[in-house]
Amino acid sequence: YFFLANLSLTDTGLVSTTVPNMLANIWIQNHLISYAGCLSQLYFFILFRILEAFLLAVMAYDRYVAICHPLHYTMVMSPGLCVLLVSSSWIMSALCSLLRTLLMNSLSFCAEHEIPHFFCDINPLLRLSCTDPFINELVIFSIGGLTGVVCVLCLIISYTYVFSTIWRIPSTQGKKKALSTCSSHLSVVSLFFGTTSSVYFSPPSTRSAPKGAFASVMYAAVTPMLNPMIYTLRN
Repeated sequence: YFFLANLSLTDTGLVSTTVPNMLANIWIQNHLISYAGCLSQLYFFILFRILEAFLLAVMAYDRYVAICHPLHYTMVMSPGLCVLLVSSSWIMSALCSLLRTLLMNSLSFCAEHEIPHFFCDINPLLRLSCTDPFINELVIFSIGGLTGVVCVLCLIISYTYVFSTIWRIPSTQGKKKALSTCSSHLSVVSLFFGTTSSVYFSPPSTRSAPKGAFASVMYAAVTPMLNPMIYTLRN
């Protein structure tokens, strides 16, 4: 529940970064945002996205300990380790987000200032730059790729051990009980990485502003809304 509380806080922060401004734009029909406001929105959006990825990886390790080493769970997942894992996730997310925002700040936007999106995201801003964004783009997506690989590897390794342990449980009822403890987490992981990969890892030939905006709504608003529903129904 400590990890769930942080996941809920992260989802709340993520929605609060984009949705209120989007609703204000629709209601007031004022689509302006300042340069500082755009960078601030970008910083917090990246912060909460990376933080959610780290938290899901930490929660996968928590499931691994609970299923593979149940008798040692309270000793391994001590309050001190839980606080350390979550605080490390916050610090790394803040540093990664700050670096990527500073790189975006180093670009010049001297021509078209209309963002074909409902919030300030990396891809739309890179397309508006009138300076060559190659170095910035390389560093930004390298950091994002490395973060994603670390989190995905943690998920894969944890669930490889989890499923191998479940497979060795002799009774069908025992297997179902063990799988049910992972169902909520697996659903949230699928939603998170599925929607994120559709935006940032789709082929350039298939990208368009309307498709990108629709996919962004899915991972910026719909996914955080579904996460508490998934965990609440499970509990």
